Amino acid sequence: ASGAPLPGQVGSHRRGGGGRRGSLREGSPPASRLGGKGRDDSGFSYCKDDDPTTAVRAGLRSLATRYQMLDAEARLLERQIDQLTSATDPLLRSRFGVGPDTAAALLLAAGDNPARLRSEASFSMLCGSSPVPASSGQTRRHRLNRGGDRQANAALYRIVMTRLRWHDQTKAYMRRRLSEGKSKTEVIRCLKRYVAREIYQVLTAPRDRP
Repeated sequence: ASGAPLPGQVGSHRRGGGGRRGSLREGSPPASRLGGKGRDDSGFSYCKDDDPTTAVRAGLRSLATRYQMLDAEARLLERQIDQLTSATDPLLRSRFGVGPDTAAALLLAAGDNPARLRSEASFSMLCGSSPVPASSGQTRRHRLNRGGDRQANAALYRIVMTRLRWHDQTKAYMRRRLSEGKSKTEVIRCLKRYVAREIYQVLTAPRDRP
């Protein structure tokens, strides 16, 4: 038949693997010239050998390269956030426990919702730190608020955790409320509400902004 390969082409057809697979194999550089490894367009090395040890080493080398790139990018972004928050609101950054990421989350929450800054209660509701009644019978208590801006709520939580470890007045407040029968969760809720009030006063304080 006209489509049948010639006798001299049968062996080469089988040796090449046939079709596109054979062309890819023939066009690839031999592993012996690359030391068992290759490099793709992104610069990451990959393994061409069947040896598991070589494959593991190539994989670990690729992960280490990616980690170094992402770590350098993260450090650069952290420095930029630090500079931006310090320039935007230095008074906020001066509060105990307020770092670059925490200040950025609170500034974003306040900037995206300017109408919610009409009172400290509305700002506390925005941050999800306002008390929610959970009384039952003769027991009067409040629970954590699961609503609001969760990034701002997490920022308040980080401030409280930092102060509970390093701030003497906050630690004394925790001991006093625990002695009154409050649970640790309830005390943290009270502290978050207090921090929200403090942050609201800082954000709405009249001052010159850049």
